[in-house]
This record gives sequence, structure tokens and C-alpha cells, in this order.
Amino acid sequence: MRTTFGRLFCTIAGLVLLCVLFLGAGFRALMTNYLANEAQSALSKSADSIAGLAEAYGSAGDVTNNWEFRMNVTFAARVSETDTVFCDPNGTVVLCSDETLSCEHLGKPVDPSLSSELLESGKVYGRGSLGLYGSDRYYVAKQVSNGDGIAGFVLVSSPAKEPKQVLEPMFEIFFTTALAVLLAAVATSSILARTQSQQLRSLAAVAHRFGHGDLRARVRAPDSAPVEMAELAAEFNSMADSLERSERLRREFIANVSHELKTPMTTIAGFMDGMLDGTIPEECHRQYMETVASEVRRLSRLVRTMLDVSRLQSQGVPERRKSRIDLAECAGRVLISFEQKINEKGIEVEADLPETGLSAWADGDAITQVIYNLTDNAVKFCPPGGRLWLRAKAEGSEARLTVGNTGPAIPPEELPLIFDRFHKTDKSRSVDREGYGLGLYIVKTIVESHGEDIRATSNDGETEFTFTLPLLK
Repeated sequence: MRTTFGRLFCTIAGLVLLCVLFLGAGFRALMTNYLANEAQSALSKSADSIAGLAEAYGSAGDVTNNWEFRMNVTFAARVSETDTVFCDPNGTVVLCSDETLSCEHLGKPVDPSLSSELLESGKVYGRGSLGLYGSDRYYVAKQVSNGDGIAGFVLVSSPAKEPKQVLEPMFEIFFTTALAVLLAAVATSSILARTQSQQLRSLAAVAHRFGHGDLRARVRAPDSAPVEMAELAAEFNSMADSLERSERLRREFIANVSHELKTPMTTIAGFMDGMLDGTIPEECHRQYMETVASEVRRLSRLVRTMLDVSRLQSQGVPERRKSRIDLAECAGRVLISFEQKINEKGIEVEADLPETGLSAWADGDAITQVIYNLTDNAVKFCPPGGRLWLRAKAEGSEARLTVGNTGPAIPPEELPLIFDRFHKTDKSRSVDREGYGLGLYIVKTIVESHGEDIRATSNDGETEFTFTLPLLK
């Protein structure tokens, strides 16, 4: 029973069977107690009536010789289906409801313990043979008084039927109904268990396909599936989407890295082969060696940048490197470093930076790199005579910096991808030929390692990048 079907089936069937057994036992106990109470109540009423009758007739003489009293006792016993005897104060039977004069009970003594108990309490309830009968009976005994004291006592009894004799017809109906309910519950639980186990097997099959390389495998939960199964299917599909996206990015990353490494390596190999086999004249060696050196440095920068990104992703920015920095001052220093490029393109600059400074808690070198990369992009893609702006301000508990420029807008479908590794919004533009597509990815990684966020907007010929840092006052 290791399957879900087996366990669920056995659990439900066992619970239903246990409920039936407990219900049956409780019903039996309840009915047994009810029958005993009913018998006691009926016998008590009969004993009270006959005792009252004996006291009434006793006031006129000896009741044992009163034929009318005997007839009344016999009639009452037959109506109530009981057996009634009248005993003298010593506990000996002197009169019986049996209409024959030779009743076997006459002259027999009742149980002495009953006589002594009756003298103390006046009325006794119980069950037993009383020393008169061959089987147990329910009985009620009551004193009978006359003017001189105790004239004797009346003993009314009825057979103590076993509960099964009375309850047998009821239990036949009860167990028939219980069996029908049990079968219905078993059938229902079987269908339910099979349905759920089939859904789990379907999920396992999809997981098996996904684990063996089918990244497009998804779980389709039917409309009739339980809420928990639908949630499990949705979470599995979400996980599958995430893993598929990660795998796609991994492949793109490998392809981009391979391309970025292949291009300078091909250039280096080609020039070196040309110099070695004499294709390139000796007098041109220096020129081509300079090109080779430039490509080597480019490779070195690419590898170093990738290592920096990997370190930031795995370690983040250590708290020991964070301190109070002036965001406006960092932005001003970066802007000054681009003065020559800005002047060459005739770019109009707007610097809206607080004169009193804008303090933030961050790694100063890392944030300077963020501002540098954003400003470098803005200068690179701003057309000659265009406009560039840097704006810094405090908003609530955050310090906010915006870097923007005029120029061609980023297509809406490209905007969500610009922070991805090796992504270039326009791979054909020569202005971006020297980039690796890692600048904005580094920016995003650094900002997120500070627990903050960066966003980009581009419309109506204006592109802006805005990021936040924790504000210090």
C-alpha cells in the first residue's frame, strides 16, 4: 500500500468501518440502558399500584384470603405481562398472581438480602433470580403497611430479556444500512483516489520529460482538479518557465561570450600568421602588432569585466565597503571626466544637482561605476548637438539619480532586455561596436546588490535611466 490510491482507499474505508463499529456499539449501549430503564419504570408503577391495592384491602382483613384482591393482582399482572408475588414480613411468598392455588412460588422465601434491604429503604430495584426463579429478572419490591406496621411486601418482576433479543431486528436494519453506506464510501473513495493518483502520475510524467531535456513540457490541470493540485501544477509550470528562461539565457550567454572572444582571437591569429608566413611585410609588423596588442587588451578587459560581474552576483557588496557618500558629488566628478567627449559632439548638458549634496549609504567606487556607465551610454547615443542631463534629488527615504539623453528611442520590445548580458539595442550601429553589452548589466547588478532597483524609460526621443539608494540625513 505504498501508492497514493492504496493509502487513501484504506484510510477512508478504515475510517468508515471504524465509525460504523463505534456507532453500533454506542447504539447497543443506549438501547440496553433504555430497555432497563423502561422495565424498571413499568415495574415500579405496577408495584406502587399493587402495594396501594394491598394496603386498601388489608385494612379490611387478611389480603391472602381475599379472592377479589387475588383476581385484581392476577388481572394487573396479565395486563402488564409481569409476575407478582406477595410476601409476609419474613420474606416468604404467601400469594402469587398465578390464578392456580398450587403456585410453585408459594411458601418459598425470597433472597434474605432483599428482605433486609427492603426493611431499610422501603423500595428496592434490581435484577436477579430472587431465589424464586431459574433465570435473572428485573424486579421492584415495595413494602406494604397496615395499621399495626408492616404487613409484608409486594414483588413485581419480568423476564430480563437479553438485549440481542430485542435489538436483533433493529441491528439487522442498522447493519444493512451501514453496509450500504460503507460500500458507497468505498466506491466514492476508490474513484477519488484513482483520480488524484492519475493526476499525480501525470505530473510525474511531465517532470520526467522535463528532467530529460524537454523544457517545453508543462502540466495541464483539468478544471475539475482540486485546488491543491491546480496550485501544484501552476507552481510547477512557473518553475519550468523560470528554468527554461535560465537555460535560454545560459545558451545566449555562452554564444555571446564565444562570439566576443572569437572576434579578437581571429584577428590576433590572422595577423600573427600573416607576419610569420611573410604575407604581411616586415615594415608593417609594428602597425599590426599594435592592433594585436589592442585586441589582447580588449580581451583582458572583457575577462576582467566578466569576473567583476561574477563576484558581484555571488558576493554582493560587502557592508564593510559601504559608507556615507555624496551622490551629487559622484555625479559631478563623472560628468567632468566626459568633458572632452561632450565638447567634441557639442552636447548641451543640464546638471540638476543639489548644492548642499545628497548623502547615501553605498559603496562609493561601485556607485561611481554605475554613474560612469550610464553617462557613457548617454554620451555615446546622444546625437551631435543633442541634450544630456543628470538630476539628483531626495524622495522620502531614498536618494534618486536620473541620467538621460535625447536621441533615438529604444524600441518598446527591447526595453525589458537592455539590462541582460551582452544585449545591444542596435547591433548594426557602429557607435556601439566597441561595447560588449555588459555595461547596463553591471549597472543593474551593482544597484540590486545594494538592495535597490533601476528602471529605464524611452519615448518621444528621450531616454532616461533612474536608480535609487538608501538616503542618509
